[in-house]
Amino acid sequence: MRYELKEEYIELFKLFKLLDLVDSGAEAKFIIAEGHVKRNGEIELRKRAKIRSGDVIEVADVVVEVI
Repeated sequence: MRYELKEEYIELFKLFKLLDLVDSGAEAKFIIAEGHVKRNGEIELRKRAKIRSGDVIEVADVVVEVI
């Protein structure tokens, strides 16, 4: 899946909500805090990590390319 940024960056938990990968912001924050998310191949624990163009986000079997 691809996501095209409209601004300089998007916070990680907001990206999950925007793409309907979670039902709520609280669920997104829980998934991130539990270490289930990878950013560019490394576990990302920061809920408000600034996701920029070129980043690849993985959660479960979903891969999101940010362009």
